[in-house]
Amino acid sequence: MRQRSGDVSLLRRLNSAAILRGLRESGVATLSELARAARVSRPTAEVVMEDLLAEGWAEECGEEQGGGQGGGQGGEQGDRRRGRPARRFRFRAAAGHVVGVGVGASRLRAMVTDLDGAVVAARHVPGHPSTPAGDRLDAIADLVGAVVAEAGLTVPDVAAVGVGTTGTVDGSGRVVKSVALAGWTGLDLRAELSRRLQAPVLVENDMRLAVLAEHWRGQARGRQDVVYLFTGSRLGLGLLIGGRPHRGAHAASGEIGRQPGDHWRAYRHVTEYAISVEPGEMRSQREAAEFAIERARAGDEQAGRAVRDFARHLGEGLITVVTPLDPELVVIGGSLSKAGDLLIEPIRERFAEVCLYPPAVVASGLGGECIALGAVRLALEQAERQLFTQVS
Repeated sequence: MRQRSGDVSLLRRLNSAAILRGLRESGVATLSELARAARVSRPTAEVVMEDLLAEGWAEECGEEQGGGQGGGQGGEQGDRRRGRPARRFRFRAAAGHVVGVGVGASRLRAMVTDLDGAVVAARHVPGHPSTPAGDRLDAIADLVGAVVAEAGLTVPDVAAVGVGTTGTVDGSGRVVKSVALAGWTGLDLRAELSRRLQAPVLVENDMRLAVLAEHWRGQARGRQDVVYLFTGSRLGLGLLIGGRPHRGAHAASGEIGRQPGDHWRAYRHVTEYAISVEPGEMRSQREAAEFAIERARAGDEQAGRAVRDFARHLGEGLITVVTPLDPELVVIGGSLSKAGDLLIEPIRERFAEVCLYPPAVVASGLGGECIALGAVRLALEQAERQLFTQVS
């Protein structure tokens, strides 16, 4: 919330934050309902609301758009008896905006949303793993500038910019290690982007943001303990424990690294299939998987076996995580999640064979937007802290 002049009392700011929070949580509310929620008098709520209306944080809505919690009391009941409907208000989400950015090896994505998370602009541009770090940083800044301009804003207008990147990211926004992007290891990504963007910047690991997005808008809504497996050009893990993305002691939670027992070399099943069918065609791991999945859907039995072996191998790797964590849900995300039951069913079967309490297994519906969407949620959390801060 915008800080007012120094002569406004701390109590006034506390009341304003409490009423705005109540308005945000209720959707639509009367003055009496807001006064009760904030534990202030109705006249105080009325004065605060006039300020919020003037500053654009709230808007008045008609009676036909619904009430808060069963109608107001006191003065508003008297108004209704005299034939005048109670005034109703709602939080104005368009009063603020945030940006979410996903930094991958082959693509940069960015989206602008309002304070309710409604997307108002989105863009993506291609990238390359070997792009020099400075050029990639400039490309991120250019993309943010372009997407906020598309939304009719400037970068200083946004409350926060959330950034999700491949690599191990510490609590300060520094990339401790990255094997996917040139020049990314040791980069103070938050500081570098803060120099290029006139807005608060937050940086987090992409897999933690992907599972955050699933918890916010995806298959993991309402769940507390979730394992998220990203499938695409690479494999990655995100862990939700107690309803929050788990970072680990060294911010390396979910990093697969080298595993004993060959658990994460699942792609060999689809790459060997693709080579056997078209030996002259060079494909990446993701392209080989997509090729095999497409052929399996068309009825190719050999492709179907390759995809099934791929999926069961993924399940073997997941068991090493699922067994000790005992999650409610496993979400298969990333570009290969569109394979649906071709991947999901073999993993479910493997869990049923081995796990004491097999978790549910589902395919993500967020597609390639998951990391940028998680970055939006990260930025919204920062914006909400600012919005409901009572003191500077």
